[in-house]
Amino acid sequence: MEGSQERTKWIALGVFALTALGVVAAILISRGGGDGDSTTASSDSGCRQVEAPQSKSVSFKAPKQTVKKGEKLTANVETSCGSFKMALDSQRAPKTVNSFVFLSREGFYDGLTFHRVVPGFVIQGGDPLGSGTGGPGYSVDETPPANLAYTKGVVAMAKSAAEPPGRSGSQFFVVLNADAGLPPEYALVGRVSSGFAVVERIGELGNQEEKPSQTVLIEKISIAKG
Repeated sequence: MEGSQERTKWIALGVFALTALGVVAAILISRGGGDGDSTTASSDSGCRQVEAPQSKSVSFKAPKQTVKKGEKLTANVETSCGSFKMALDSQRAPKTVNSFVFLSREGFYDGLTFHRVVPGFVIQGGDPLGSGTGGPGYSVDETPPANLAYTKGVVAMAKSAAEPPGRSGSQFFVVLNADAGLPPEYALVGRVSSGFAVVERIGELGNQEEKPSQTVLIEKISIAKG
């Protein structure tokens, strides 16, 4: 893919660097508004107009491994632009999937955003700070499959350039194009199994600054077996 080196750099810059202590105090999200309803009418994009959440810092300890290798799990991602589902690849990435499932069940992703959107490349979300530098307070290491290709619909975890292949925190991205042209360094999560039109709708909101033209809220990520 043309410009793959620049895209690789972008992925590296759009993630967090784990601090030495990795311990920060949790701060609750405040969305504002007396009644707590931050939703207004839909825009021309087909996405609801929502308020941007305030950033928050969180600190979880790395979870115990509870997901079994090969266990069939589906993540339902509800957003202000609609919902899509991801088939989680616990066969090839049990540790990464375990972390994603843990964070989802803890409600970590609820109320966060897709903070970076690059049309024809990826949509990226899961940063509690909303700046591309936040994470859950821990990291997971799991070397991606050597033959992994980041093709349309693949979901993977972002990492910084200084981190080894397969290291991840909470930020994930969904590939929009036939081939993102990235090396196999980003931990695998799974693949979009339904609702890809919603992913494309979000992707169309990107601009030259690689930010969405309106806030795209991750309202909830729920995990189901099967």
